[in-house]
Amino acid sequence: MWSDPKVAVGAIIPYKSGIILVQRAIEPGLGKWTFPSGYVNRGEVVEEALKRELLEECDIKCEIVKLIGIYSEENNPVIFIVYEAKIISGEPKKNDDENYDIMIADFDNLPDLAFNHDKDIILSWKKLI
Repeated sequence: MWSDPKVAVGAIIPYKSGIILVQRAIEPGLGKWTFPSGYVNRGEVVEEALKRELLEECDIKCEIVKLIGIYSEENNPVIFIVYEAKIISGEPKKNDDENYDIMIADFDNLPDLAFNHDKDIILSWKKLI
């Protein structure tokens, strides 16, 4: 029997003088910060999954700007696809039970990040802008 990977999608969203981060209210990374993200449902288009997650988590409608990268790690079943997105309507606010809070993080003063790859992804994105 095959054990298929799980696909997750996330977004770096520049906003004001930083980027939008959410504080996780679930494991893994409970209480730490990461970009808005979530799993892609079977049969769902990846970009539409991202738009759904951003609306669910942050109450914002976004447009995808560009692909930042696709990330995977040995012995980790999650493939993480990260885009840059921009807000087309709404103001970022906590909008679900998966997150405690939302913040606009300064690039040079990031909070305690939830996942080892988060800082590397932000650095990769900064090289593209």
